[in-house]
Amino acid sequence: MPKPNKNNMEKPKDFKKTFNKLLKSLKPYYVHIIVITILSILGTVFTIVGPKILGNATTELYNGIVSKIQGLGGINFTKLHKILLTILILYIVSAVFNYLEGIIMANISQKFAKDLRTKVDKKVNKLPLKYFDKKTHGEVLSLVTNDIDTISQNLNRSATELITCIVMVIGILVMMFSINFSMTIVTLVILPISLVITALIANKSQHHFVNQQERLAKVNGKVEEMLGGQNIIKSFNAEEKMMKDFEEETDSLCESAWKSNFLSGLMHPIMKLVGNLGYVVVAIMGGIYVIKGKITVGNIQSFITYTKNFTNPIANLASIMTELQGMMAATERVFEFLEEKEEESIKNKISLGEVEGNVVFKNVNFGYEEDKIIINDFSLSVSKGKKIAIVGPTGAGKTTLVKLLMRFYDTNSGDIFIDGVNIKNVDRDELRKSFGMVLQDTWLFSGTIMENLRYGKLDATDREVIEAAKLAHVHHFIQTLPDGYNMFLNEDTNNISGGQKQLLTIARAILANPKILILDEATSSVDTRTEILIQKAMDELMKNRTSFIIAHRLSTIKNADLILVLNDGDIVEQGTHEELLKKGGFYSTLYNSQFEEA
Repeated sequence: MPKPNKNNMEKPKDFKKTFNKLLKSLKPYYVHIIVITILSILGTVFTIVGPKILGNATTELYNGIVSKIQGLGGINFTKLHKILLTILILYIVSAVFNYLEGIIMANISQKFAKDLRTKVDKKVNKLPLKYFDKKTHGEVLSLVTNDIDTISQNLNRSATELITCIVMVIGILVMMFSINFSMTIVTLVILPISLVITALIANKSQHHFVNQQERLAKVNGKVEEMLGGQNIIKSFNAEEKMMKDFEEETDSLCESAWKSNFLSGLMHPIMKLVGNLGYVVVAIMGGIYVIKGKITVGNIQSFITYTKNFTNPIANLASIMTELQGMMAATERVFEFLEEKEEESIKNKISLGEVEGNVVFKNVNFGYEEDKIIINDFSLSVSKGKKIAIVGPTGAGKTTLVKLLMRFYDTNSGDIFIDGVNIKNVDRDELRKSFGMVLQDTWLFSGTIMENLRYGKLDATDREVIEAAKLAHVHHFIQTLPDGYNMFLNEDTNNISGGQKQLLTIARAILANPKILILDEATSSVDTRTEILIQKAMDELMKNRTSFIIAHRLSTIKNADLILVLNDGDIVEQGTHEELLKKGGFYSTLYNSQFEEA
């Protein structure tokens, strides 16, 4: 097993700060928590009193036997029955309290987990795209599954156990002092030793629990990649590499999990050893006191029971503290996610009203990193209804312009206007309603074809959906499927071809009927014959609509009103297809190179 990489070991997290945040987030459940605390205290108190009363029963039984031997009487069964009945009632009441406490706590932990998942889900929709550029899907998924489950499970167990253990320790000490002071002092010598061991092990294990959560998120991310990219992995015979990468991640997870679980498991036997040593000392002292008549047989039995039980809650506290480390590590990750900077809200919003489709870029500069600008002083004015094609080599900034237009990212400097309104002053939801998009990466969800198409317009009738499908030349294909428009697409939507998926996304955009269209490599996944049919439908669709067409296949944008040729974030050429060919410049080279490749 490889040695742990020190760079992967996070510094100790702020336990106190995270714990305070957790308490604040539990505020809606304070009343229930108070009830749970009361039930836990009552249930524990009744349990603590039990051994003392049971000791009285032992004393009564012992005295009765001695009296009978001495011929002075016998066992008082009436009194003995009353004592045993009292114990039975106490334990039943304690069990009822503990049962109610468990039900309420389980309810709170599950509701709290549901609240956290809801907050995470809402947060996902409010975060800017740049956050997801830095995180894998598996890391975010791990928050909703592993981390929140860890919080829920530990909250359910640790919260009630913590109260029970504290009350148990205090209650047992009170009962022990009431029986014999000197034996209690001897027992208390164990306490500092226990606390020191608990603190040392808990502090040591915290690092490993934090690292374990991080490694688990990376393993989930790797699994998600492997499941989602099976076609690519098999195509490139990359199974061995993926397995090697996965084994490295799991080895690292195994290393941190082994250390955290080892330290957690080590705590209980060590505490038990310390407790047993104290138990032996107390048993010897108790025997001496019984012989001297300083303590009754029943009391020594009760004290020995308390002595044995005294170390149990301390050992449980140690275990709970270890679990709390893992819980706090998971809680901190969730809260860090919930505190991530969201897309900036607009204070004085301006409505776009009825969008016409006039778009202006004015001195726009942008870089995904501030020190690496990829769009340089970009300016462009587009009149409504015009078809603007954006071409250029990979990395020229074509798709970036679209992301800026829809405010997936904001410009570093410069402005973008729609119908004279600066889009920085427009609510993002309203802004994006004005756009229809067909992307190179098709996105369909698990559901029927009808449901996927209707995603473009949720209140669309079946007839409207079918008309949109006809315009996209996908209606005939759908009719040939087993269930037609009711055919169910599986989770990966791999029960239809890539080209068919592209056609469906085009039909969805047609149904949305937007004022501004964005077509990012919209025909890249279809064959030439289908491309011609789609192009005709697109020409009809783009009439009287402002359209931005990003394409590598230059034969598809010959009829554009204006072609922008980008290179390194700058417009190096612009004009119609014929004008640019006549210039014999950068565009002409790109266009002719495609035919040379063909």
